[in-house]
Amino acid sequence: MQFSAVRLATAMGLFAGLLSGPAMAADWSDNAIGYRYGTRFAEPYVSSDIHKHIVNFTHASGNQYGSNYLNIDVLQSDRRDDDATEAYLVYRYTLDVGKVSGKDFRFGPVRGFGLTAGVDLNTKNDPGYSSRKRMLVAGPTLMFDVPGFLNVSVLALWESNRPVGVSSRYEYDLHPMLAASWNIPLWNEKWSFEGYLNYIGAKGLNEFGGPTAPETNIDMQLMYDVSSAANLKPKSLKVGLEYQYWRNKFGNPSNVPGSTASTPMVRAEYHF
Repeated sequence: MQFSAVRLATAMGLFAGLLSGPAMAADWSDNAIGYRYGTRFAEPYVSSDIHKHIVNFTHASGNQYGSNYLNIDVLQSDRRDDDATEAYLVYRYTLDVGKVSGKDFRFGPVRGFGLTAGVDLNTKNDPGYSSRKRMLVAGPTLMFDVPGFLNVSVLALWESNRPVGVSSRYEYDLHPMLAASWNIPLWNEKWSFEGYLNYIGAKGLNEFGGPTAPETNIDMQLMYDVSSAANLKPKSLKVGLEYQYWRNKFGNPSNVPGSTASTPMVRAEYHF
C-alpha cells in the first residue's frame, strides 16, 4: 500500500522535531573529503562490470542531545554506464533518549537508546532510468558499548522516485530497513574497521508494475592512518581497502542483469 499524505506529514514532523535538537553548538565534529575507485560496480539492466570514480564529503558531529551524520557521494561511471554522473546524499540525526531524559538505558552490551530520522536523495543523468530518489527514514536505534561506535537501527522507509518514462512521482509501499554502522579502532588505533550494513525489505511493485525484492547492502573498509608520514596530526589522512556487496540493488530481483554487485575498491580520505 502506498503511504498517504498523513503518514508522510507524520514522518516529516518527526524528522523536523529531531532536527531541532542539534541547533546548539556541537561538542565535537569531524569533516572528511574522500576518494575511492573500483572496476566491478554493477547497475540494474547493465550486463557488464562498471568502473567508477567516487568523491565524497562527510560530516559527523554531536552535542549533549545527539549526533549528526551527512554524506554526499558524487559517482562518475565509465562508458559501460553511459558515462553517467550520480549524486547521492544521506543525512541522519540520532537523538540520544538517555541524555535527553536523564535515564540510563544500559543493558548487556548496549550503552544507550536513540531515535533516528533522516533523508536519502539522489539524482543520476543516465538515459535509461535517470533516478530521482527521495526517501524519509525514522525509527529506534541501539548504541553498543564498543571502542569507537556501533549503532543498530530498525527504520521505516518512505520512498519515492520519478525516473524516465514515469509521468508523476511514484510512491513505493512503506517498508522496513535493519541498518548497522560502525567504526572500530584496531591495533593501537592506527587501523580501523569501518562500514555499514543495510537489509531492506521488499517495497511492493515498482513504478513499472514489476515485483521488488529484499536487498542487502554491506560496505566494509579497513583503513590505516598515514598522517605521521605526511606530518599531519593523527587521524587526518587514512588510506585503505574497501569492499561492497549489494544484492538485489535498489530492490531489483536477482533475475535482473546487474542487480548484484561484488566490488573491491581502494580508498583515501582526508579529515579536518
